[in-house]
Amino acid sequence: MSSATVLEQKKAKVQEIQAKIEAATSVVLVDYRGLNVEEVTELRNKYREAGIEYKVYKNNLMRFAFAAAGFEGMAEFLKGPNAVAFCDDEVTAARITKEFADKHEALELKAGVVAGELMDLAKITEIANLPTKEILLTRLVIALNSPIAKLARVAQAIADKQAEGGEAPAEAAPEATEAQDAE
Repeated sequence: MSSATVLEQKKAKVQEIQAKIEAATSVVLVDYRGLNVEEVTELRNKYREAGIEYKVYKNNLMRFAFAAAGFEGMAEFLKGPNAVAFCDDEVTAARITKEFADKHEALELKAGVVAGELMDLAKITEIANLPTKEILLTRLVIALNSPIAKLARVAQAIADKQAEGGEAPAEAAPEATEAQDAE
C-alpha cells in the first residue's frame, strides 16, 4: 500500500472522528488499561444499551480530530490507551463511565466535551453525578403541581364548608373575600 493511500485513509478516519465529535452532545474519554476482555465487553454492552457509541482510535488520530473540532485542549489527555464514548445527551455517557469505574478500578474517566465545552476530570465527574433527565423532569412536574394541589385543597375546603352551610375556612376566607370584592 502506498504512503499516499495510507495518508488518505488516516485523513478520512480523522474526518470521521471529527464528525462524531461535532455531532455528539457529549464525548467522554476513558483509559481502559487493565480491563480484561469480559469487563470491556460489559462496558460496551452498557454503552450500547444506552445508545452510546464506544470506539478505540489511535491517539494521534483523535488529537487531530479534536483539534479540528476546536478542542485542542483534549490533546493533554490523549496519553496511554484511550477509548471514546459519543452520546446524544449531556449526562448518560459520563454517568455510565463513572458508575463502571467505581466498580472496576482499572477504568479511568479522563475528560470530556459536553455541550461544546471541554471538561477535565473534576467537571466531567460533576456531570456524571447529575440526576437523569427523567428524574429532573419528575422533580419539575412535582414542583409545578405542588402549588396547584394546594390551591385545589383550599378550594375543596371552601366548597365543603359552603355545602355544609358554614363559613369558609379562616385561611381561605381573606382570598375568598378579596375575590368577591373584585367582582
